[in-house]
Amino acid sequence: MKKIVAEPYRDIDFSHAKRGAVIKPEPGKTKISIRLDNTILDYFRSAVDEAGGGNYQTLINDALFAYIQQQSVLEAVRQVVREELAQPKSGRSLARRSVGGRTSTALVR
Repeated sequence: MKKIVAEPYRDIDFSHAKRGAVIKPEPGKTKISIRLDNTILDYFRSAVDEAGGGNYQTLINDALFAYIQQQSVLEAVRQVVREELAQPKSGRSLARRSVGGRTSTALVR
């Protein structure tokens, strides 16, 4: 077994050194600390492995962003439906009908 020898002492001048990250963070991103379930981490790490590489943190970020977009689209659709139901347009009305024991509502002209 090869013995590893420690590097000899060097006098390094840190007088012009700067504190902080060596690599500048991407604009629009913030580094945080968050606790996630192990199953969540395992899922995203395995998804990266199956894809042949990548960053599981980026996948988590993409999933959160997709969720936000989905929620905003759903809220927009709900708002349109509320407005349509609150003020039926002239010549249109909602009709309820029963077919096979089920009641449905349809927009009728």
